[in-house]
Amino acid sequence: MTARQSSRPLWGLISTFAAFLLVLFLSTAAQAAPYAAIVMDARTGEVLHSSNADTRLHPASLTKMLTLYIAFEAVRKGEVSLDTEIRVSRNASQEPPSKLGLREGQRIKLRYLIRAAAVKSANDAATAIGDYLGGSEPAFAARMDRTAKALGMTSSTFKNANGLTRTGHLSTARDMATLGRHLLFDYPEYYNLFGRKQTSIPGHTLYNTNRKFLSAYKGADGIKTGYTNAAGFNLVASAVRGDVRIIAAVFGGRSTAWRNQRMAELLDMGFDRAPRNAPRLAPPAPNYAPQDPLLMAGKTVNRVISVTRSLRPRARPGQPEPVLVAQADAVVPAAAVISQGDQDPDESDTVLAAATTDDIAQQVAELVASKSYDPPPEPEAIEVAAAVVEQPEYARLNPMPRPKDLLTQFPAAVPATAPASASAAPTAEPVIQAEPAVIKPAAVAEPERVVVTRMNASAEALWGVSIGRYNTKGIAERILLTTALSEIETLEGAERKVLQKPTGWEANFVGLTRDAADRTCQRLTARNMTCFMVGPGT
Repeated sequence: MTARQSSRPLWGLISTFAAFLLVLFLSTAAQAAPYAAIVMDARTGEVLHSSNADTRLHPASLTKMLTLYIAFEAVRKGEVSLDTEIRVSRNASQEPPSKLGLREGQRIKLRYLIRAAAVKSANDAATAIGDYLGGSEPAFAARMDRTAKALGMTSSTFKNANGLTRTGHLSTARDMATLGRHLLFDYPEYYNLFGRKQTSIPGHTLYNTNRKFLSAYKGADGIKTGYTNAAGFNLVASAVRGDVRIIAAVFGGRSTAWRNQRMAELLDMGFDRAPRNAPRLAPPAPNYAPQDPLLMAGKTVNRVISVTRSLRPRARPGQPEPVLVAQADAVVPAAAVISQGDQDPDESDTVLAAATTDDIAQQVAELVASKSYDPPPEPEAIEVAAAVVEQPEYARLNPMPRPKDLLTQFPAAVPATAPASASAAPTAEPVIQAEPAVIKPAAVAEPERVVVTRMNASAEALWGVSIGRYNTKGIAERILLTTALSEIETLEGAERKVLQKPTGWEANFVGLTRDAADRTCQRLTARNMTCFMVGPGT
């Protein structure tokens, strides 16, 4: 055998191995996720650097940022509370890792699902949140799309709550950086979750998937990692140094180490390019379309429903028309309370009891002003309402139009001359009186009418409300002060108190009755603020 012949098998082996390496390289290159990045000044939203920032790519677990945003929004709007026990769906229990190992039918508080989704990036926790808030995965995905659009995420579409690869489940580096900025500004009370290197839930200690970067980069305090085969290694991160905060997003990383190194370079670039002094401009509030259903179908928790009308009941056949009188909690027919006691209805504290809530103020104003009653209110009913709203204490608590303005504006319900008694008929043609005389409390009702103010079992000032936890004591104190000034009617006499907790500084108002605490939370929730009642001894 010649040397040439003996070398042929060797060359064949080499060529086969080279072909294998070429195929492997081409296959890997075909599967490699495209790279995209963006760097943003978090204070102003100014873009400092971008590369393929508007290319639609797989976000992987960055998706959970939006799931958590919707959960925070649901708590603020009163759809659910952090202590609501969520029943784990079959869909959630069957999700692949990373996961907690939740079982179908298991119940777990929302606060623990939020921790697991934010820190451990647990797919089953995120899906449990989505299935509960949406009712089903497709319904929650539709809500995600509506929320993303309202936040200005113009190039994102979602199919699930956790970010596992699905056809059409896509986002961009720009959209994810925008979402990170909204989390920072819209829900600062929850933002500390993303910077925790570990957290705990009953039976588990959870470690942050981003803890290496949080430990290695100065000032880093969040936000979220993501990885799938289709997406590569993704990260949205934020860091603060002095008065400058930078948010950056990177898609398509080759490995955890490569992603972290590239993110450090992007943040360094941001700190170099950002001005030292810049205004702190919050992003616009979510701009939902009016027809968007923002509350869960069939689930209402702590929702605020305003009274729009308070119709006067008709008398039964053969019975005299009821006269409306004021009680501590409502405006009700006099016949319903006459037999309950013997207090003189002319006493001012009885009349003033009706002026202690905004609902009663609204009802009294509607009673005086409404022309929709058929027949119109009798003069005595108008006198009751007028006497209530003329009280100085009512005017202090309820800065509404004075009764003479209301009576002048709506003359159809007021006769030109008041009859001498309840049985006297009003004149046929009402006229406008330019300056009607102020009706004194003594004219509220005839002597035989009896009104009783009910004792309130929750009148002891042992209750309070919590309006969130914050990163510093100073922020918590400022939030308390601004809230006290804006809600001076419901919070008058309440004490501001800041408590240090393991997860931040809790801002509380204490020294309230249960009714005042409930009313405060209703008003704050209606203004999209976080509020929870705190009972005696808690």
